[in-house]
Amino acid sequence: MTTFQAVLLDLDGTLLDSVPDLAHAANAMRIELGMPALREDVIATFVGKGVDNLVRRALAGSLQAADPEPAEFARARDSFYRHYHLVNGDKAAVFDGVIEGLKAMRDQGLKLAVVTNKPTEFTLPLLQRTGLAGFFQEVVCGDTCARRKPDPDQMLHACERLGVAPAQAVAIGDSINDAQAGRAAGMHVLAVPYGYNEGQDVHGLDVDGIVASIAEAAQWIALWNADRKQPFTAPVK
Repeated sequence: MTTFQAVLLDLDGTLLDSVPDLAHAANAMRIELGMPALREDVIATFVGKGVDNLVRRALAGSLQAADPEPAEFARARDSFYRHYHLVNGDKAAVFDGVIEGLKAMRDQGLKLAVVTNKPTEFTLPLLQRTGLAGFFQEVVCGDTCARRKPDPDQMLHACERLGVAPAQAVAIGDSINDAQAGRAAGMHVLAVPYGYNEGQDVHGLDVDGIVASIAEAAQWIALWNADRKQPFTAPVK
């Protein structure tokens, strides 16, 4: 029976609480464009489908954002990128259980990758600033593949880079984007309940388990692998 050899982890809302920095940049963008600031908890619901979608939603002040005029979007995107580069990682915090869980996964011999919709230019500095970079063999970002989560491209690319089959990998995230991408790639999927998920409860997601922390996810994987490594004993006749 298949044992897990690799773990693919989402970044924002799974490993890191990055909303304070994202909200700062989004509100700085809105103020620069002559709009009032939004509450941080509102901006948190805009996170999940990449920076461009965050910019559109922050510009509209709504999760259901219509496409802005190209010139308006370009101006807003430029503003957001400029402000986010200034604060990326300033207030981002590693969630409880993440370091413990990543160490446990590493001790199990699991290969680790970050799979995020965040662009490379923000992801790599953020991993360095928060001290997480050294845990991961691969980092797959929102501009690495042709399509982003919820499409499976990034998950499949990460598996290829790690040298594992999708069935040998577990995807861990906080949102429907992670769940759908993992499922479409043919992986088992775990969800954490403390992230963003566009303001929705993760208990409605199609996942194999909901774990309270990355540390609990490491325990879940260890138990799964232990069960499947038990030697076969023929029944006594």
